[in-house]
Amino acid sequence: MLAIQFSEPKTLRLIEIDFPSAPGPGMALVRTHRMGVCGTDISCYLGKFPFFDFPRIPGHELGVEVLAIGEGVTNVNVGDRCSVEPYMNCGSCYACRRGSGNCCSNLKVIGVMMDGGLCEQFVLRADKLHASATLTLDQLALVETLAIGCHANDRSGAGPKDHALIIGAGPIGLATLEFTRLSGAEISVMDMNATRLAFVESNYGISNIILNKGDGSEKEAMQRITSGDMYSVIIDATGNRHSMSSALQFIAPTGNLVYVGITVEEIAFKHPQMHRPEANLLASRNALPKDFSRIINLIESGTIKTDPWITHRTSFAGVLKDFESFTLPESGVLKAMIELV
Repeated sequence: MLAIQFSEPKTLRLIEIDFPSAPGPGMALVRTHRMGVCGTDISCYLGKFPFFDFPRIPGHELGVEVLAIGEGVTNVNVGDRCSVEPYMNCGSCYACRRGSGNCCSNLKVIGVMMDGGLCEQFVLRADKLHASATLTLDQLALVETLAIGCHANDRSGAGPKDHALIIGAGPIGLATLEFTRLSGAEISVMDMNATRLAFVESNYGISNIILNKGDGSEKEAMQRITSGDMYSVIIDATGNRHSMSSALQFIAPTGNLVYVGITVEEIAFKHPQMHRPEANLLASRNALPKDFSRIINLIESGTIKTDPWITHRTSFAGVLKDFESFTLPESGVLKAMIELV
């Protein structure tokens, strides 16, 4: 069968691989219908993601159909359409024993640390499948992105009394926004891209929009919005070391700063910036199984609307031609979706 591989930085290759074997106990054979392209995929393609090795078949934001199940599988049936929770945790390490399989010591994320779903069929653990009878395949492929934002918001502790600042209005920033707004916090969104900020304003009704010009005007806007208090919750979704290093200047006393974006570069700030406000510095990695179930329910109920998210599409045959354009800011990509079937 056919698959597409990142063979080396900035190089895609169409390859032929064997069809998978019948699924064993606890496993499922699935057909990939949709793959969402996210910032992680772009970073992997560019050779900038810290947990990625070449060559690798990408694909972790997936909408799939169950073709066969192994012995003992009860959570899905043949024919089910599912979202994939791509975090293959060991279940026995310190993190897993504490219910934090998202940061398992032996974690393998499909499409990043092991081959993923940009192929016709593959086998995976059935417990990592989350079925829905009503979500479209596009929506199922978006669940993992939303789960990243769900977990980041949970890490932030945002609530109705908070002023929350989301830095970065890309897919992960928007995913975080979906859940921060459900927390009741008053939200501001900052980005350097005016088009993305206009998208946030028109689709989410967020009035506290801050264009980061790098001239200090953004801090003046924040002081005005928060009546000088600054932000008790900050979530940096940029993956940009300059943004991540400077985010503490916007924090309120005892506030929480969450890094959900990831960079291989050094982040640096003077210790008093953290010590003076007694700030809490947090990381947010991946997501938890409960996040997938919650998100599917929220989309099914109409609480989360995914219609505006997908801005670009391509077919399996078109990936080799189109993928490079998805890495370019000027292309205006928010979320590209690959249609395999």
